[in-house]
Amino acid sequence: MYKGPKIVFVGAGSARWTSRILVDIFLNEGLRGSKIWLMDIDDYRLNIVSTLAKRYVDEIKLPVEIHATKDRRESIKDADFVISTALPKGYLYYEEMRDVSEEHGYYRGINSVEWNYVGDYHTIWGYYLFKLHLDMAKDIEELAPNAWFFIVSNPVLELTTMISRETKVNVAGICHGFLGYRAALEVLAMRLAREKLGKNITPYCAAHRFEFYREAMDLIDLREIDFEMQGLNHVIWLTKFKYKGEDAYKYLDDWIKEDAEEYWAVWREHTTSPWDLDLCPAAMDLYKTYGYLPVGDSVRGGTWKYHWDLKTKKYWYGPYGGPDSEIGCAMRILGVRRNVEEMTRIAFDTSKPVSQSVPLRPSGEVIVSLIDSIYNDKQADSYEIPFLGTRVKAPIYVNVLNKGTIPNLPDNVAIETHVKVDGKGIHPIPKNAMPNPLYKYVMLPRIMRAEWALEANLKGGRDTLVKWLLMDIRTKSMKQIDNVIDAILKIPGNEEMAKSFS
Repeated sequence: MYKGPKIVFVGAGSARWTSRILVDIFLNEGLRGSKIWLMDIDDYRLNIVSTLAKRYVDEIKLPVEIHATKDRRESIKDADFVISTALPKGYLYYEEMRDVSEEHGYYRGINSVEWNYVGDYHTIWGYYLFKLHLDMAKDIEELAPNAWFFIVSNPVLELTTMISRETKVNVAGICHGFLGYRAALEVLAMRLAREKLGKNITPYCAAHRFEFYREAMDLIDLREIDFEMQGLNHVIWLTKFKYKGEDAYKYLDDWIKEDAEEYWAVWREHTTSPWDLDLCPAAMDLYKTYGYLPVGDSVRGGTWKYHWDLKTKKYWYGPYGGPDSEIGCAMRILGVRRNVEEMTRIAFDTSKPVSQSVPLRPSGEVIVSLIDSIYNDKQADSYEIPFLGTRVKAPIYVNVLNKGTIPNLPDNVAIETHVKVDGKGIHPIPKNAMPNPLYKYVMLPRIMRAEWALEANLKGGRDTLVKWLLMDIRTKSMKQIDNVIDAILKIPGNEEMAKSFS
């Protein structure tokens, strides 16, 4: 038996994601001797990731234990850290509810409302997600009361808020969307290249010609950048952006005025990913509307202005309409299938080392930095991430209850915020109040929807679904509401959900 933390992955069958975090653990010298438990209810997926993990450990001769189980309580018992990536029923289940919704006039599903257009951010129809995570938290309370529960599964905002309110578990929601702040650095690099080198590298950047970025990034003194982000998960904004003590938003203003149209023209031609949105037209329109740049997945929200139909989505989010369009969702599901096929090949092809196919290099995810800091009592408020062929320091952002961190947001709602981490846990760094336009027109509507989703999934009752749909601009009549609720609750597999919402 090795001496080290017990780290549990629930929903470990998300093999590509799990393998990236496992590599981070393997690279971290402070986590030698870890006991890693991989838990999933899917035999096939569990076999893939456990085979891959065991082969990896054997190849690089690490003092790490790998265990695989379908028993959640067995995996959680005496754990130090529990990581959930679980998506009960899988992607296709939610696509079926989306299809049924659209048959009754709710384009992209009843789950898609103002500030919540993220395709896999399942709130009002996430009954099984909410139930699973609350059950998991109760297992942790009983079997591993001192463990940290890291929620990666969406909806991070609602799930983190729920667990914090309903249990005594140490919980934090984890999302890498905050790393989208690097888009502001890219704009700064492009503008400095124009000013200092006389080069317009904008179109090359749009086509992902990163050699031009690297040349421009050398012009930036990263020590002179001062920035801050505030908000909720997938609704987070760059509320401060300074370079050498001056407002750096002026570079973004100049870029929009002089370079954006050329960038978008090349971007539309060359982009291969519906997630390539950091500098898309919707992001800039949101910036002009609210005075602050939306960060990462936040650009996928907004009002119906960006989401009326596929044509509208393509205008604002590029040729695929973003990851939440009909095209983007299909690409995501195809990507999941291809990832499973690829990880299966890597795990079971014994003619080639696993470590050759899954290189031993950092993922850029924050979870292992959190584990290392808490378990080994290392003080940290930043961690290293790969960026354009080099490594930079990124602030550690997680989702935790507000408790006064942002003065004008409710204390009992999870915010996404900069934190310090040490052996005593995760400590949010106090912030100023949310700027007024964001507070009134972005935060309050999103918090309202979070509260409704929590009430619906915790308390049940048909009226909670009716209340949600009465506020939806797509709703034309009570008959439409009754019909869509009935149709969703009659989907095979939704029997327990139907009973809760009866």
